[in-house]
Amino acid sequence: GALAAGSNFAAGYPITPSTEVVERFAARAPMVGATFLQMEDELASSIAILGAAWGGAKSFTVTSGPGFSLMMEHIGLAAMTETPCVFVNVQRGGPSTGLPTLPGQGDMMQARWGSHGDYETIALSPNSPQECFDLMIDAFNLSEQYRTPVLFMMDESVGHMTEKVVIPPEDQIAIFPRRYTSRPPSEYLPFKAESDGVPEMVRAGDGYRFHVTGLTHDERGYPALNWGAQEKLVGRLVGKIRKNAGRIVRCEEHFTEDAEVIVVAYGITSRVALKAVQMAREQGIAAGLLRPVVVWPFPEKRIRELAGKAKAFVVVEMNYGQIVHEVERSAGDRARTVLIPHGGGAVHDPQAILKIIGEAA
Repeated sequence: GALAAGSNFAAGYPITPSTEVVERFAARAPMVGATFLQMEDELASSIAILGAAWGGAKSFTVTSGPGFSLMMEHIGLAAMTETPCVFVNVQRGGPSTGLPTLPGQGDMMQARWGSHGDYETIALSPNSPQECFDLMIDAFNLSEQYRTPVLFMMDESVGHMTEKVVIPPEDQIAIFPRRYTSRPPSEYLPFKAESDGVPEMVRAGDGYRFHVTGLTHDERGYPALNWGAQEKLVGRLVGKIRKNAGRIVRCEEHFTEDAEVIVVAYGITSRVALKAVQMAREQGIAAGLLRPVVVWPFPEKRIRELAGKAKAFVVVEMNYGQIVHEVERSAGDRARTVLIPHGGGAVHDPQAILKIIGEAA
């Protein structure tokens, strides 16, 4: 998927259960003119992809729990410097070393709030090998469109799953191009936003003078350490995602038209949850499934709409409660919210989900 999206640079450090992604990319790289660098650690990997992006590459890195924690500072730097790139996290059971070879979904809130300061993020959650291909292309397109780091929140079960994947012809794959400026160097300001709130970009070495810093900066990129510059810059960084949330948010729904109980699940858990919903339907229970394909921005508007019709949300997560808080916030007092937690290491039992659906109904 990364190759199909036009990615030509990856940097990474081996970590279970994500290593197969960069092993495959490294094998393909010489055939397509791409580059893979095995770095000394996750910190080096995450900063390498930012430098590669400013050199003109479409770049990504792949990691898992402990490595994702280490990369947080550079995710914040990418947000502040508006560097398009993709961070893939194949989640495993945690905390700390945890369960390196077994699934988890404990990094979902870290994906949203992990780096310090105010910023918005985009995070996708595939539930199949096919979506790993399709959504990886979307991840790169979103990163280019909004000039922001995009997080690709897989889990070990999906990462090690074997299923059929249909790869379409190249001319059927839509690619959002890098937003390079056509302005002459004398008229270019590297952080002056266009009408949609996103600035145009340049490559290092193309004759443009620009400065890239994690400090609060003005439209030239130079440090501007005052409240006014902070308000203008960070307000725009947050706004370019929030104002376009309606275009970015994506959900998959099953049987929600008449559902009294709506199960909310993502990643591999959504596949188990759908089985439980189908079992509930067979028993005459009006159950449905809402799967956030894009988890961040969160589909709060759709949750509010469904809360006006359903009487309960059942949130199924392979953690002890993360996205459930967003469901509760969005639903308010119009529908109650029930969590089915799981510490990771295995997927939920559909029967356990069915039991809670029945109680909520």
